[in-house]
Order: sequence, then C-alpha cells, then structure tokens
Amino acid sequence: MRFDIFSLFPEVFQPYLEISILKRALQNQLIEVHTHNIRDWAADRHHTTDDTPYGGGGGMILKPEPVFAAVEDVLGAPPACPVILLCPQGKPFTQQLAFELAAYERLGIICGRYESFDERIREHLATHVISIGDFILTGGELPALMLLDAVARLKPGVLGDDEATSDDSFSNGLLEYPQYTRPPEFRGWTVPDVLLQGDHARQSRWKREQALIRTLLWRPDLLLKADLSDKDRKFLEDYVAQKLARQMEDSDTDQDR
Repeated sequence: MRFDIFSLFPEVFQPYLEISILKRALQNQLIEVHTHNIRDWAADRHHTTDDTPYGGGGGMILKPEPVFAAVEDVLGAPPACPVILLCPQGKPFTQQLAFELAAYERLGIICGRYESFDERIREHLATHVISIGDFILTGGELPALMLLDAVARLKPGVLGDDEATSDDSFSNGLLEYPQYTRPPEFRGWTVPDVLLQGDHARQSRWKREQALIRTLLWRPDLLLKADLSDKDRKFLEDYVAQKLARQMEDSDTDQDR
C-alpha cells in the first residue's frame, strides 16, 4: 500500500517512520510512504503558500494553487486514488474507517496549516474530509501520522500476526478486554485465575464479558451500535442489576452508621 502525504513540513514524518513496526513494514515493502513538500509547487519566487482570507478574519489561509498542483502532479488529474483532507470539521476517524481505507492500494493525504485552507480544496480535490477529534492542532502532520499508523497496521504482514488486530478496541464494536503478562503476581496484584488455566472456552467468555463491562463503564455509547448476542445482553442486564444492588446495600450501610 502506498501513502502520498502532502505537507509544508514533510520532515516531520521521517523520524517516526524510522522506528519499530512501520520501519519494518517499509523495509519489507509492505507499505510505501512518500512525502511531498507543497512549497515545491508554489509558482512565485517566494514559494508562497498562504494568503489573507476574503471577508476578513484572523490568520492566513492555505492557497489552492500549490495544493492542487502538487496533488494532481503526483496522483493525476483527477487523482487516481482517494484524497484525504485532514481538518477539525471532517468526519470522525474511527477504527471502522481505518478498515475501509486499508482496502485501498493507495491514499493521498493533505495536511493543513495556518488558520485554515481555501474551501475549494475541500470541495473539488478531497474525496474524504477526516477529523481525528474535537480539538485543534497547529497542523495536519500529527493527524496524518495517526491515520497512516492506524491504516498501515491493518495491512497483511505489517504486525507479523494478522489476527493481532481482531481483538483491538473498536474492531468488534467494543473496547478491548484487560491484558496481563508475567509475573502472575506483582506487588500483591494477581492475574485473574481464569487466564492462568488452560480452559480456552472459559477464557474466551471471560474476555468477552470483560470487554462488555469495560465498554459499558467507559464508552456506553458504543453499545448502541455493537453487534450483541442475546447472551451478551443478558450478561449486561445481570451486571447492571448486581451493581445497583451493591450500591443500594452500600447506601443502607452508610445510613445505619
């Protein structure tokens, strides 16, 4: 899979790509990452890429000419692959969207800068407008790295174990269950007995139940869309009932005091 990233600061990307999993993926030619400096396509001698906004307002706006020129020169006119524009007004980036993007063989990614970008970039060049969250950064380079990492790790062979992503948080609509490793006891905190035994059926059910509990407590909104079985729903109903009963018992005990 090939990623073409268009940025005013392409040097941001190389250090992250030179370590760990993505480094190996590049070395093994499982992915390609090509960065392109938008300034190289600016037509004037000062390599101008920004200008003041029409109608007034603070900050500067990323000009359309160098962005269109860069993307069309590298990806074609019109571009031969999806072009992602990263900005706070976009569609929220999710694990499901990462799976959808991983199905492509090539992606173009535009990193914004300044106050904003000329709206014609969004309307006539981008095929996807994506946000990584409800907050503002100084540029789109960090979001681009996050998207690149999230998508690349889903490609076969990148993680080494193609089943490693199947239990990731959000992959099945739930948060991931708690994970433990050696030693079995640390500072008096022990690994749940079920994980130390060889009953794989019990372990699978424990993992599912823990994922349900964790999602209920931390991200209950995900349960509205999760693919839950009747057994899952019964477990959650019983868990909530038991939790309410314990809270009532604790309240009665406090009143007795």
